Amino acid sequence: MIDRPLFLAVVALIVTGIIFSYSLSAYTVLLLGAKPWHFLLRQLAAGLIGIFLMWWIARQPSEKMHIWGMSLFLISMLMILAIPFLPESIAKTVGGARRWIRLGPVSLAPVEFFKIGFVYFLAWSFNRRLIPTYAERQRLGRPFSVPEEILLLLPYLFLAALFMGIIAVFLNDLGQVVVLAVTLLLMMLFAGGSLRIFGLFSLAGLIGAVGLIVISPHRIERVKGWWFSIQNTVAELLPQLAHKVPKVNLAEEPYQVSNSLHAIHHGGIFGVGLGNGILKLGFLSEVHTDFVLAGMAEEIGVAGVAAVTLILFFVIYRLLRIAGRVENDVYYLFASGLAMVMGFAFLINALGVSGVIPLKGIAVPFLSYGGSQIVALCIGMGMALSMGKTAKNL
Repeated sequence: MIDRPLFLAVVALIVTGIIFSYSLSAYTVLLLGAKPWHFLLRQLAAGLIGIFLMWWIARQPSEKMHIWGMSLFLISMLMILAIPFLPESIAKTVGGARRWIRLGPVSLAPVEFFKIGFVYFLAWSFNRRLIPTYAERQRLGRPFSVPEEILLLLPYLFLAALFMGIIAVFLNDLGQVVVLAVTLLLMMLFAGGSLRIFGLFSLAGLIGAVGLIVISPHRIERVKGWWFSIQNTVAELLPQLAHKVPKVNLAEEPYQVSNSLHAIHHGGIFGVGLGNGILKLGFLSEVHTDFVLAGMAEEIGVAGVAAVTLILFFVIYRLLRIAGRVENDVYYLFASGLAMVMGFAFLINALGVSGVIPLKGIAVPFLSYGGSQIVALCIGMGMALSMGKTAKNL
């Protein structure tokens, strides 16, 4: 039986995203000279397609999910590899990055589909090798030494580093790399990996992320902007170290995070009312995409954003519930990995727009404007719902 509460919760998030794609894009349509309904209609079309695909895939036998998962992985990977070689008319550069493929009136972001395919590929591959190997060692009472475990995981690390390097270099998208890297590490842990390996690889990943920041001038400027916005707060919280806190002076205050915080403050507990936001009127760019949470906070308040967040956490909880109750290890790992992808994408966005961590443009699952992320996530949710039909006492 299909998990109806999970399906309805996802639909509720999609409907919320459609509503705010209209409310928050009021200034953008004027700036672009587009029709008032431009973003609403595109988001509505993506939402309806996504809901239909989720419903249709959920009704398919769970055995067919292997075809869906591997097809997503291979096709999206080929599309990512093709982007640098496509003409500007097809793979347009936006904001210094080429991440989209334009097919007529439709723009696709292959990385959104790759995330779902990558999670399935890991689930399938881990089930073939890692889970049986760890189980056999546990049965024999001979746990892996650190070098032995590294050797076991080395092929996966190599492939993951290759895929993430392609995304970081070709698409210039460090945020997605972070989400995929954390998901990979947690799925290794779920497959039976040890905590010491998890810690060791986490440290290596952190060093790698710092390296990618250091070699990129625009990422360095983004980190400097973040530190500029929090350095006084750090000094106030640690007055004994105030004179030691390094200062960063910028020509102008990072306006995005500053106006994001203004929007959250202006909305207060219950907001100024749907459609009545001020910061969306040219003060906060891309408010219907990367800063959707800030725009929502101004219009429906912290209470409204908290309610939407609870729905998203409910979706993650139901995915983990499916993971815990299916007997197939591929399904267990896929549902867990999909929950991690959604959870970490939300956390990175929420902490970024609130100034807690350096800002990194990454979509809020189901809420940010963008058809690719909605359709891709709906395909993933449909696969999880189909797999969930095999769960006991769901």
